[in-house]
Amino acid sequence: QVQLVESGGGLVQAGGSLRLSCAGSGRIFSINDMGWYRQAPGKQRELVAGLTSGGAPNYADSVKGRFTISTDNAKNTVYLQMNSLKPEDTAVYYCAVDLSVVPGRPLKAWGQGALVTVSS
Repeated sequence: QVQLVESGGGLVQAGGSLRLSCAGSGRIFSINDMGWYRQAPGKQRELVAGLTSGGAPNYADSVKGRFTISTDNAKNTVYLQMNSLKPEDTAVYYCAVDLSVVPGRPLKAWGQGALVTVSS
């Protein structure tokens, strides 16, 4: 069974920084894309940062230049460094990984969510 466990959320003032971590465990055959999503109250979940299997990052326009996605393969962990945070970044953040536990059966694993609150 694959598990993604998130940490690092919290309350921060506008202009501050936070780093989210997402540690994976379990038996995994292959990993493809991974990403960080967020969902603010009353809004749909949106992709804010993604990383392809080839290592190419992509970001939502709203976070470009402020957020950075990275991985530590030795620790099976993906990070989201968030700088210059704004009140509109307040949301529950979820990590997600496209992977296969058995060949030919892709699935998307989700973290449990981490609340980020940015005060003005």
